[in-house]
Amino acid sequence: MKDGFIRTGSATPNMRVADVEYNVSEIIKCCIEAEANKCSLLVFPELSITGYTCGDLFFQDQLIESALTGLYDIVEATCNLNIVSVVGLPFKMGGKLYNVAAVVSKGEVLGFVPKRFIPNYSEFYEARYFEPFEGETETEDGVPFGNFVFRNETYEEFSFGVEICEDLWVANSPSILATASGANIICNLSASDEVIGKREYREGLVSIHSGKLVCGYIYSDCGMGESTQDMVFAGHRIIAENGSILNKSKCFGKAGIIYADMDLKRITHDRTRNTFEEALEPLSIVYFYTEPEYELYLNRYFARTPFVPESKDDLDSRCEEIITMQAAGLATRLKHINCKRAVIGLSGGLDSTLALIVTVHAFDMLDFPHDGIYAITMPGFGTTSRTKNNSVCLAQAYGATLKEVDIKESVRVHFRDIEHDENIHDVTYENGQARERTQILMDLANKVGGIVIGTGDLSELALGWATYNGDHMSMYGVNSSIPKTLVRHLVSYEASREEGELGSILSDVVATPVSPELLPPDENGEIAQKTEDLVGPYELHDFFLYYFLRWSFKPSKIYRLACCTFDGIYDNATIYKWEETFIRRFFNQQFKRSCLPDGPKVGTVTLSPRGDWRMPSDASSKIWLEDLKNV
Repeated sequence: MKDGFIRTGSATPNMRVADVEYNVSEIIKCCIEAEANKCSLLVFPELSITGYTCGDLFFQDQLIESALTGLYDIVEATCNLNIVSVVGLPFKMGGKLYNVAAVVSKGEVLGFVPKRFIPNYSEFYEARYFEPFEGETETEDGVPFGNFVFRNETYEEFSFGVEICEDLWVANSPSILATASGANIICNLSASDEVIGKREYREGLVSIHSGKLVCGYIYSDCGMGESTQDMVFAGHRIIAENGSILNKSKCFGKAGIIYADMDLKRITHDRTRNTFEEALEPLSIVYFYTEPEYELYLNRYFARTPFVPESKDDLDSRCEEIITMQAAGLATRLKHINCKRAVIGLSGGLDSTLALIVTVHAFDMLDFPHDGIYAITMPGFGTTSRTKNNSVCLAQAYGATLKEVDIKESVRVHFRDIEHDENIHDVTYENGQARERTQILMDLANKVGGIVIGTGDLSELALGWATYNGDHMSMYGVNSSIPKTLVRHLVSYEASREEGELGSILSDVVATPVSPELLPPDENGEIAQKTEDLVGPYELHDFFLYYFLRWSFKPSKIYRLACCTFDGIYDNATIYKWEETFIRRFFNQQFKRSCLPDGPKVGTVTLSPRGDWRMPSDASSKIWLEDLKNV
């Protein structure tokens, strides 16, 4: 079970009502197919051995006895398979009939889990046949009977609980206690008939329940073989993990299995990180032994840009929300300090453009005139006509007060003072310009009675790609939790809402290569210093950042995910090179993050030393780099 991944499955087999022999044979076929596909846990629908719609046939001993015989036929037929299967059947014990899930693995029934909540309304009349059950006991044969947590002997994280259909729909679901007792996955055997609007509600219910309980959730519904005398069943299968649906079937599709690779380490990490209470009186543990596939070729989708929604509608909505949050943070700060002026160093690049956009929105919230925004363009040795023109036009289009301060002469004086050769284009050459610009902004802010708006983004903070006490410093950093891959989309979104010249300028800013413009342009006057050539592609760094910070994954696991995600885009050596760069820089540059100015948190990942990330500046990166070397 490398990196915590196991393959799970939700099956809706072909079936015939009350034809136990046929149903058992189809269940066995599914188990064999799933094991061949390296599935470790397979869930079937409610009462899958007999069918859910047997009606008063559940009173017939012939059906009940045949179902139990069929169960042990499944046990025998799957005894050599490396899989755990959860099947449904009616089961009689102590003179009462129960709707149970039987957990089967390696030639034995590990336990029976009875349905806790019995629906008896509208089209459901299960109380006519079945008894509810709560607690723990065992059958005459000594098989555990009740609500348990099933746990792999070797891999403790591979643990699951079971609930049946209605158990999910009630307020006090059995899965609440199961997850609080250590179950990382919940299996739901269901017979949920289809009515208008129920599919969407069901998917939302499974998704939210898995998020609320911080667990994986495997939902398997009865299919089209059930009786249609009064209901229809759509064979809806859903596999979710911690609030996200990993895979789902179409309704009224063919019988079969859907698979999803669950990340159990991700689940246990989130339980450790967030509020998650363990049960005071936990359920008993039933142990089993299987060997989940180790070198699992991941059949799971990972977004290349985890900070950016993939749906256009979702992206537009997210952009609107983020810009509003940034602007609200700045507006609140301005109002609190009774300040009506803001100073921004406008370079014509993405970050400073976003900072200007946010500031304009904040001023609009406060009904402040835009001329209180001082846009300062400060051309230096690396400034190109493209970025300078864009910064000038942006300031004018937004109605900001534009001021140009050419820094070349003052930097030359500074170089003479510290005896630095202007022809040596080293870090002194670059940072001297950055600090000169910051000094100008700070002093102008004092002069006009305003505050300096920071432009640096989250990706730059993670890599330390900022000049200490230069662009690293401001009085309020509006972009401090916005990763670079998202900055581009935020500016694009603003461009889509603006017409005419302003929209065109913003679109050109988006198309401009990312650069600090601290080195002279090339012979054609174009940008020569491109950030991603020096520090690596931001889409890779943001991918590393998300999984390193949000999920605390090992570097080797992040590398594995990146190789899957960027297959055909970057080769493995390139991914390795830039991940190693990310780790080294992330640890070495913490001192810059330890003294960051204030800024609003807008996402789940941020590096504020006062909020989400507290790390010593002298922490060693050794064990992380060693783990990466193991790949």
